[in-house]
Amino acid sequence: MNGTDNALFRLGDCLTARLPRAQWAVDQVATDATWLPRLAPHLPVPVPVPVAVGRPGEDYPWPWTVVPWLDGRNPEAGQDHVDLAVDLAGFVRAMIAIDPMDGPVKEGIQRGVPLVQRDKLTRRSIAALGNRIDGRAVTAAWDEAMTADEWPGPPVWLHGDLLEGNLLIDRGRLTGVIDFGGLGRGDPAVEVRPGWSLFDARARAAYREALGFDEATWVRGWA
Repeated sequence: MNGTDNALFRLGDCLTARLPRAQWAVDQVATDATWLPRLAPHLPVPVPVPVAVGRPGEDYPWPWTVVPWLDGRNPEAGQDHVDLAVDLAGFVRAMIAIDPMDGPVKEGIQRGVPLVQRDKLTRRSIAALGNRIDGRAVTAAWDEAMTADEWPGPPVWLHGDLLEGNLLIDRGRLTGVIDFGGLGRGDPAVEVRPGWSLFDARARAAYREALGFDEATWVRGWA
């Protein structure tokens, strides 16, 4: 199996080898090995804590990991995800509550930095898309988001990439969260993303209520 950043190889019934597919994904090996063992005990569902780290060799140039195989399937848009929304909000709240432990802070234009750091990139992207989108409406929405208050607290732990492909469910409930390539500390507004990419209006409302984020955080999140 191939993800965006890693090639995955099932090892028996219980393990998976994760090999970076490109240079940009190599740093995740060290990040996962360093931080997931510390974060996992505080989280309400299993995450793929590495059990071994492989070394580069003649036939493969980068380090890689062996992680537990976590059972479950990915959720799909259009299904009833209210229970999942509540469970996922609990996961996000648990991440936020973990002690910072001097973990890596988001910087540059990474997801989780203050929106102002992504302003030039976003406006360039809107312009580059041309008539493929309603540029005027998108710019107006971005302008509105830029007036929202910034996250008032210290940077908190983020998964940073809560797409459906990184969520595991069984009978509608969250059973695991995988692929921590976006792990770091920053503005938790980025965790609002499933409200728009996965959930329908009913599940989105449940997610928003369970997260307990204020209006400014929600606005930064959809931006």
